[in-house]
Amino acid sequence: MDQPIAYLKGKFVPASECALPMYDLGIVLGAAVTDFLRTFHQRPYRMDDHIQRFYRSCKYARIQPPVDLAESISISEHLLKTNAPFHPGQELGLIFYMTAGENSVYAGAAGIPANPSPSYVQHTFPMRFDLFRDIFVNGVHCMTPAPRHWPPQCLSSKIKNRNRLHMWIGEQEIRQLDATAMPLYLDVHGNITETGGSNFVIFRDGKVISPRRNNVLWGISLTVLEEILAQLGVPFIEDDIQTYDVVNADEAWIPTTPYCLGPVVKINGVPIGDGTPGPMWRRIIDHWSGIVDKDIYRETAEAT
Repeated sequence: MDQPIAYLKGKFVPASECALPMYDLGIVLGAAVTDFLRTFHQRPYRMDDHIQRFYRSCKYARIQPPVDLAESISISEHLLKTNAPFHPGQELGLIFYMTAGENSVYAGAAGIPANPSPSYVQHTFPMRFDLFRDIFVNGVHCMTPAPRHWPPQCLSSKIKNRNRLHMWIGEQEIRQLDATAMPLYLDVHGNITETGGSNFVIFRDGKVISPRRNNVLWGISLTVLEEILAQLGVPFIEDDIQTYDVVNADEAWIPTTPYCLGPVVKINGVPIGDGTPGPMWRRIIDHWSGIVDKDIYRETAEAT
């Protein structure tokens, strides 16, 4: 094979041939769930956590995976082993994607087969840490767009899905105001939830506060952060937080798979703390680096 491979509906195929038909229900109805992990030293990080969450998302969405969890892990390991040599010295991202299957007549709900066969995709890509360099060097400016986060009463926040049109619209809205800003979504009551690709927490008065887990997708990186804080003896709590609390925080952070933990230095134009990446954030990143045996700060801040 002269190119990386992907897994598509039961077969390993050249990555360039990994595509779904236009009548797949993931496209027609957005009936799709997903997950994403990264490697350290080209080895998967917290794979069991990611795949188990992926399978829980499938169950909630009534999408029956065509293979069991153990076989999914085997598929992932084969993809990473095969594709790593195409990107020597680079870390890989691994995507899990499952749709409800194909609807060849493209007639909405009326045309869906009684038992569609789910479309299962896994693929990898080289991580581009240069895209995140400014996050570590200067910090993130978060802004709250008009579109609100999906209420958990409509769609459980615990499922990682592809129904993110509201986030796309929110991102376009924010980019017209500040092309470098990151949208941070409020719920219908004005509480902070999450961004389009990360959780959000604040550090204030010696403790870390996260939005309540019923209102956000509880990220694997957020779980790791909670574990690190326990090791450091820093209290971690869940509570409703609003922009008032963020403005008055000492620091704010975004836990996320690609770069683990990013510093947020402004919200809606108002500095958080002194407006620069804070010392507690750096302390946690350095501790995280010890866990994975890699300098996470250098990997991102000095990426070219």
